[in-house]
Amino acid sequence: MMVPALEKGNVAVITGAASGIGLAVAQHLAQLCLRVCLADLGADRLAAARAQVLALGVDGADVMVCETDVGDPAALRVLADRSYAAFGVVHVLVNNAGMQPGSSIFDTEANWDRIIAVNMMGVIRGSQVFAPRMIAGGAPGLIINTGSKQGITTPPGDPAYNISKAGVKVFTEALQHHLRNIPDCRVEARLFIPGYVHTPLTAHGRTEKPAGAWTPQQTVDFLFASIERGDFYILCPDNEVDRRLDEKRILWAAGDIADNRPPLSRWHPDHAEAFKIWVQE
Repeated sequence: MMVPALEKGNVAVITGAASGIGLAVAQHLAQLCLRVCLADLGADRLAAARAQVLALGVDGADVMVCETDVGDPAALRVLADRSYAAFGVVHVLVNNAGMQPGSSIFDTEANWDRIIAVNMMGVIRGSQVFAPRMIAGGAPGLIINTGSKQGITTPPGDPAYNISKAGVKVFTEALQHHLRNIPDCRVEARLFIPGYVHTPLTAHGRTEKPAGAWTPQQTVDFLFASIERGDFYILCPDNEVDRRLDEKRILWAAGDIADNRPPLSRWHPDHAEAFKIWVQE
């Protein structure tokens, strides 16, 4: 059955909507006959994205754009005001904007503040700005926050990104718990956990899709099929990693605490082989 928030004529706001997963979400929702607001950085990028959505045969009045830096709380308030002014209501919020420029533990690149501001605080502040208005409106609502498997298994190599996405996981869990305990609240939250997806964020200049990656469209199809099933944790596979392997990695990471192993034991010389054997069992 169709999720009520996704009914024809409803309104969706998508951040990071100029390319990749965000654009694929906008296209998917437009094809479901939702009105959409595309938010991202770069007027030219947003204009091109809007043109791609309109190419689906969507009415131009149903697609607006708003240049938005999600790392700026004031910009998120402007996004909400403009969305409500244009459409009168918002039913779906997709906090998808993110960045991954790389990071090191001692922040030699000076990227930490910006990564945390965009990837984590952009999701938190976006939810805090939109959710109260969505709740007060009384209509069915859906908040989708884009996390990452790296925020769950936290592999070494990009600590700022991992921390930002771990924060998205924890916040979205808390958000859903809070929403379900508000009397008569019709707004729900979901944690979207993509796998390996070929997007500008992951391509690093490569134009050809790697064999192991999914396309944004495949990932978004999986997202909305999972939402229809009622899933909260939307853990996406790809062409390299299936559900079973994801589960094994997640359980092993949790076992570091439960079994008192060294942190990140999957990559520890004393435990790496045990992990490989355990995965095959």
